[in-house]
Amino acid sequence: MVRRAPRCVVAACRREDGTVPPRRRSVLRRPRGGPRTHLTRRAGGYKMVVLRRSWLVLIVVTAALLGGLAAGGAVFLAGGGHFGEEGPGEGAAPPAPDGGGSPAPLPPASASVVEVAERVAPAVVGVSTVRLTYDFFYRPVPVEGVGSGVIVDPRGYILTNEHVVGGAKEIQVVLSDGRKLPAKCLWSGADLDLAVIKVEGAGLPAAPMGDSEQLRVGEPAIAIGNPLGLKFQRSVTAGIISALGRSIQVPGSDGSRIMEDLIQTDASINPGNSGGPLVNLRGEVVGINTAKVSGAEGLGFAIPINLARPIVEDVIEHGRFLRPWLGVSVVDRETAAYYDEEIKVERGVLLVRVAEGGPAERAGLKEGDILLEVGGRKVDSIADLRRALFAAEAGQRVEVVYLRGSRERRVGVVLQEMPQD
Repeated sequence: MVRRAPRCVVAACRREDGTVPPRRRSVLRRPRGGPRTHLTRRAGGYKMVVLRRSWLVLIVVTAALLGGLAAGGAVFLAGGGHFGEEGPGEGAAPPAPDGGGSPAPLPPASASVVEVAERVAPAVVGVSTVRLTYDFFYRPVPVEGVGSGVIVDPRGYILTNEHVVGGAKEIQVVLSDGRKLPAKCLWSGADLDLAVIKVEGAGLPAAPMGDSEQLRVGEPAIAIGNPLGLKFQRSVTAGIISALGRSIQVPGSDGSRIMEDLIQTDASINPGNSGGPLVNLRGEVVGINTAKVSGAEGLGFAIPINLARPIVEDVIEHGRFLRPWLGVSVVDRETAAYYDEEIKVERGVLLVRVAEGGPAERAGLKEGDILLEVGGRKVDSIADLRRALFAAEAGQRVEVVYLRGSRERRVGVVLQEMPQD
């Protein structure tokens, strides 16, 4: 069900992890006339973004609610009982070769969609979840959902979306050969809409991760996933990279948030495709599909793989993501525009909150300062700041360049691991 957007939301300032800090006096005013967009959210169901303009409705692709799948406002029953009970489905990409393991040699950049699908599709999995919700009498009600994922390491490490597995009591993965394996969520982050889950196995078919920084608008792109449930598992759709660095507004647990630096593609992404890979013509994963726009054709979005890579590497090496933390909430020009606000910042990002006792405060940074560089990387947006932090490590000392008034200053800041709370 789609609900009307509320009249107002919290101010546009956000922490570096993309979440909205508790309501307080800030540099920004509350938006006049309410937000341009709003998403309804139901546990285990499709998340639908309703923009105030009638021609634009974002659907964040996720698991089915009570076996139903939503698309463009309509609900389609998945049918056939619990996810995973159907076979591979007619027209599905061929299963992995016997033995699995490392992927086949990468095809040349001019390879066909057929060649890429044959190499990557075996690494695409179905993700089945069970969440507990409560009825009117507060009795637990299990809710099943479906989504997609992609194996990125032969030892069973799988990338998917947080909105596919977040809060799930049970997770089951369906491999291309039909096996159903229980999975454990090792890490998830709602602000990034990414999660790493793992199944016990060895020599599984894995898709190589590419370099999303090398993407160019207009180059071919291939999306693989499980739209509308297992009946259409490992469906392959092809298109192009339509744009880079896009931003969309989505709901968060503590209010709406903005996902930035997304890849836009016209390769078809439908409910159930969430967590599946966006692939280039070398058979490399360059993005994780996360959202689409309903009411317009060919407007899908994926999270750049370069954002996910350090997370996967940390989880494999340490068992968790050691996320570097600066301890600030910032706003940039694009973020402020979503709330009909303007900030007088020609370059950099504005500090609107500095966490008490955090790395930034210990280094002397204050509210109102403008960050220009972190660790030698230019920072002109929240996405730039995230990339700069992810390029460093917790415990590392980085040089921060900032403006205070009209004076440019430099200071060394020792990053720390982001607190769990």
